[in-house]
Amino acid sequence: MKKAQIPYISQEILEDVKRPLLAAVDLGSTSIVTYLMDGLTGRQLSVRSMLNPQKKYGADVVTRSSYALEHGAGILSGCAAEAVNHLLREAARECQRSSEDIVRIVMVGNTCMHHLFLNIPTDTLVVAPHEPKVKEAVKRNALDYGLLVHPSAELWWLPNIGGFVGADTVGCILASGVHEQEELVLLVDIGTNAELVLGNRRRRIACSTAAGPAFEGVKTSCGMRSSDGAIDHVTEEGGRLLYHVIGETEPVGICGSGLLDAAACLLKTGFMDESGRMEKTWHFTPKVGVSQKDIRELQLAKAAIAVGIRLLCSRYGAEFSDIREVQLAGAFGSYMDPASACAVGLFPSELEHKIRPIGNAAGEGARRAALYVEEYEVCSRLAEETEFLELAGDREFSDAFMEELPFPV
Repeated sequence: MKKAQIPYISQEILEDVKRPLLAAVDLGSTSIVTYLMDGLTGRQLSVRSMLNPQKKYGADVVTRSSYALEHGAGILSGCAAEAVNHLLREAARECQRSSEDIVRIVMVGNTCMHHLFLNIPTDTLVVAPHEPKVKEAVKRNALDYGLLVHPSAELWWLPNIGGFVGADTVGCILASGVHEQEELVLLVDIGTNAELVLGNRRRRIACSTAAGPAFEGVKTSCGMRSSDGAIDHVTEEGGRLLYHVIGETEPVGICGSGLLDAAACLLKTGFMDESGRMEKTWHFTPKVGVSQKDIRELQLAKAAIAVGIRLLCSRYGAEFSDIREVQLAGAFGSYMDPASACAVGLFPSELEHKIRPIGNAAGEGARRAALYVEEYEVCSRLAEETEFLELAGDREFSDAFMEELPFPV
């Protein structure tokens, strides 16, 4: 790794902190991930994560925005700051350091997470055309936002693109290198919202679809994160469904990739028809199974993403076959079986062998922006040059969504 550059840190701070730390935070709707780096060498020291405690104010960003408008964003901002402080303290303790040595934090998240953390009113986000009040990159004093780090530490947020396509998508573009590619690339980050970017170095279009949290193990009967005890893969063999459990333990739930596999297998065996209808809940164990409601949640999520891909290609003037590679960001992408994803209609069948997981690209983008100031500065250009496709209220989206709800025959 090349040596980290710290040109925006004052000499006064460097005299006060001989071994400065840098931090990056991916503030997701469902999970928060923090990265701690040595500010002189750029070496990554720790990665920590936890569920976003804001979920008690709403499972999705619209519900949280509405809560903030009624009760004030300060409640949600403070809730997130407390979680980030906990993760950074634990990360610093892990390497026998203090979080007060952190002199810069770079954050990413969707526009709602961005506004809620910075205590920016979300009234324009909850109604079409869902315009963010602030798009440009933000630099603030970290202490002003309840972050217990060095008193003079800077808080940087990457810029937003538009609608619910925020700083996390900019981080994904930076980390994935889509903006440097000659051929056409589809970048997909699946979370509670799914952000999609289609393009290359010459042109990029982005959109967001309300996929819902089914792929993150939320709002399903036995849903859980991709952790020990989760069924993460399901296969069919002679009409029997076999499953794999993370940690090789007894299953206690099923994560997003397991639900996707299960649906593909249930469809293949005929236990479920193309409309998604099942006669009864499918049980892997007496306590872990897939219900009719789980399938409906999956259908809503996969249809929203499939339509997003269709409309991006239409706007770009491209066919599915023109896409050279599909870069799948996020934890879900690390476990997802491309064959299952195409079997249920999440992705067009033409893309099955082009799908490649790239990990938490949003967090990696934030990490790179924290380490290298030139990477941070290029993010503003990436956001400005990326076209935004608003799908909310689009009649074509509504019609296509109904077409994509059934499973492929």
